[in-house]
Amino acid sequence: PEMPLFSVPKEVAVGTAMLGVAFATGMLAGKRGAPSHAHATGGIIGKSGPLWQYILDHSLREHPILKKLRLLTADHPWSKMMVSCDQAQLMANLVKLIKAKKVIEIGVFTGYNALNMALVLPDNGKVIACDINEDYVKIGKPLWKEAGVEHKIDLRIKPAIQTLDELLASGEAETFDFAFIDADKESYNEYYEKCLRLIKKGGIIAIDNVLWNGRVLKPRKDDLATQSIHYLNEKLLRDARVNISMLPMGDGVTLAFKL
Repeated sequence: PEMPLFSVPKEVAVGTAMLGVAFATGMLAGKRGAPSHAHATGGIIGKSGPLWQYILDHSLREHPILKKLRLLTADHPWSKMMVSCDQAQLMANLVKLIKAKKVIEIGVFTGYNALNMALVLPDNGKVIACDINEDYVKIGKPLWKEAGVEHKIDLRIKPAIQTLDELLASGEAETFDFAFIDADKESYNEYYEKCLRLIKKGGIIAIDNVLWNGRVLKPRKDDLATQSIHYLNEKLLRDARVNISMLPMGDGVTLAFKL
């Protein structure tokens, strides 16, 4: 079917226009995946370039406890799995823009992005934070409490598909405002489909690592992760259920606005 245009709520339309500016400047970073990818340290522009530093110096407004968690995570052997501070800031700005109350995060790592979103949610807001490794999250949990938002983060340590199915089974379809997908790439399509059922109209799904260090340009037949990402990218282009923007942030992030 032909994709509808300009049929999103005013708040989302405004957000899309704002994101056009972010796209034009082309920047930022991703999170979860093999540590060889350019994630938390500068992505496309480069981790030590002056332009990258200029972006940080002129756009980042980082809560002191967020900074504390970022520095703690930087010492972790898998620190490149963390979402970059500026991408997390964008996610939080989107959450605030659409006045979100219910958020899903698939792939938590140490909890930096979950904390960022929880900080902007209302006091009765909730982040359903899905991960399978509690050891990583233990780094961030004390800081969730220190920031006074621990009650807003509902951590589910089990396969995310199971959590999403439980939410659907409990009648929570079309009750969430925002979802952030950043876990095992082979399950991306399934995560997307279930999140699309859980997100209400006008809500946003953010999908990280959609450029996958450039491997999507020529996916190898034996590389299931890249094949899965490329398949979803192709599908999203033609998916009439959403409007999309693919942003060159680090490893690439696609925003899907549910119609």
